[in-house]
Amino acid sequence: MAIAAQVMKRGALRRPTATRGLMSWFTTVDHKRIGILYGTTAFMFFLLGGIEALVIRVQLARPNGEFVSADLYNQLFTTHGVTMIFLVVMPFGAAFFNYFIPLMIGARDVAFPRLNAFSYWIFLFGGLFIYSSWFLGGAPDSGWFNYAPLSTDPRFATELFTDTGRVAAQHRVDFYLLGLQILGIASMMSAANFIVTILNMRAPGMTLLRLPVFIWMTLVVSFLLLFAMPVIAVALFQGMFDSLFGANFFNVAGGGDPLLWQHMFWIFGHPEVYILILPAMGIVSEVLPVFSRKPLFGYAAIVFSGIAIGFMGWGVWAHHMFAAGLGPVANAAFGISTMFIAVPTGVKIFNWLATLWQGSIRFATPLLFSIGFVSMFIIGGLSGVTHAIVVHDYQQTDTYYIVAHFHYVLFGGAIFGLFSGVYYWYPKIYGRLMNEGMGKLHFWLMFIGFNLAFGPFHILGLQGMPRRTYQFYPGYGFDFWNMVSTVGAFTIAVSTAVFMVNFARSKKNGKKAGADPWDARTLEWTMPSPPPDYNFLEIPRVHHRDDFWHRKYSEDQKGRPVPVPVGGAETPTEAEGKTAHELGIHMPDPSYWPLVAAIGLPLMAYGVMYKMWWLLGAGAVILVMGLYGWVLEPASEEEH
Repeated sequence: MAIAAQVMKRGALRRPTATRGLMSWFTTVDHKRIGILYGTTAFMFFLLGGIEALVIRVQLARPNGEFVSADLYNQLFTTHGVTMIFLVVMPFGAAFFNYFIPLMIGARDVAFPRLNAFSYWIFLFGGLFIYSSWFLGGAPDSGWFNYAPLSTDPRFATELFTDTGRVAAQHRVDFYLLGLQILGIASMMSAANFIVTILNMRAPGMTLLRLPVFIWMTLVVSFLLLFAMPVIAVALFQGMFDSLFGANFFNVAGGGDPLLWQHMFWIFGHPEVYILILPAMGIVSEVLPVFSRKPLFGYAAIVFSGIAIGFMGWGVWAHHMFAAGLGPVANAAFGISTMFIAVPTGVKIFNWLATLWQGSIRFATPLLFSIGFVSMFIIGGLSGVTHAIVVHDYQQTDTYYIVAHFHYVLFGGAIFGLFSGVYYWYPKIYGRLMNEGMGKLHFWLMFIGFNLAFGPFHILGLQGMPRRTYQFYPGYGFDFWNMVSTVGAFTIAVSTAVFMVNFARSKKNGKKAGADPWDARTLEWTMPSPPPDYNFLEIPRVHHRDDFWHRKYSEDQKGRPVPVPVGGAETPTEAEGKTAHELGIHMPDPSYWPLVAAIGLPLMAYGVMYKMWWLLGAGAVILVMGLYGWVLEPASEEEH
């Protein structure tokens, strides 16, 4: 320690000072840049997951499809599910959390900036670790739920044929087990960071019931992550020991219980559903009031409904297991609790509709995606209620009806809501508006393509088409609707291409947005676009729930909003264009140690998986070295 202290004193571990250029992205601890990194990475995985989905739909476009083999199909649908849930929807929500929590609560950064960077790099390396499986014997192939004994019994391992004979692709499931462990660490760190930030760094006057609904949903999601991730971590550790070291947690022949995996997975997995959907609910709750020019109807009801959804989500997990033989008492109890959880969701929906009712509505692209979210989520929610009817669920389970339900919830819900957030906050992030014509084309193509792709799944499921099958036979009535679904999937792909072109062109050629292009209500719109590195020149003092709105408007005798003579967003001052350092505002300095520390985790995972203990040790050394350098960094950069 004494030697390390001397090294630190001489400045050998001094932090880099670059704030611009490529290297600055590897060392940044700025919450806004980390939000952009999260969003960009999640979108790259969205494209990969979309390509996997298109291959699946080509395979199923016609009876007896031979585009891919059964083995490759199993890898594709497994990796598609893992990608869309853990590498797209969750980190897309984290992108918005990272960028906008401090801006919306009146803070200059999150509570732990380096921990924030550490969580991003862990997420990135966890995703790359999972995808490296495609080059190392094959991707996970047991479904995104990884049910035992399919995932643990060597008799079920996929067999590969090589020049030297037949070998089992035994490590496919290990990429799943260890990859999700790495991603779980990132989620836990982010959750703790966001909770501390929201509870301790709010601007003066911003009480809990003055928080934007988006921040409330972030808080609920963070607590869900904090309590749900340890459950799946235990299950993943047990699965790892079964797979790599011959343990018998889920092996019936050795006294294990495969239903134990299902219970632990869904105790995590059902709160996970709300982890995925609540961020989109928060975004919609911010967008609807702005574009209907009305306060959010029933603010308190929406907030407490979000809390109720988070709480009640822990009591419904076994509705995924009605066909597992739990017995009538357990099935009835979980069926009733599943019906009850629809109540706070319905409260939110009626409040959103009431917000739009008789509003001065502007049908801009963010609002279209929010309305798309509400309408598609209603369909997904109603089909979900049918799953709560146990005898009905017996007919639905393992059919395409289930696939239709969760795509209407997670794509029609979460993805539509996240795209609404992209269009809404794009001018704040980049200082320019996205093209409205292309935005609306994107929406209508995606809306039509989505319903063409997943609407037929309801019919196919009720006709009896099983899910997770790589072929279907002619003559069962599946042909037409599968072709319609494939056309819809490619329509979604076209809509995504339109979005990408619009996104890229608008960064250079989009109309300049100014600080407040939407006439918005929350604090992030009080600052220039894009925001300075320090966010707020002075920490604001909050007096109302929609404080920014009240700065811009008062009411006449009839209660109608009237613009005030002076107010609104910050105007250019002598501080504009200056850095935090030039203004005397202390901000955290860049650091490469979070990146260094994160590199150690996938190396450790490879070492465990292949029993290369030297690689495990090397990864552990890199992890400890990164954490050690992080802890010993100087508190602030030396003056020059």
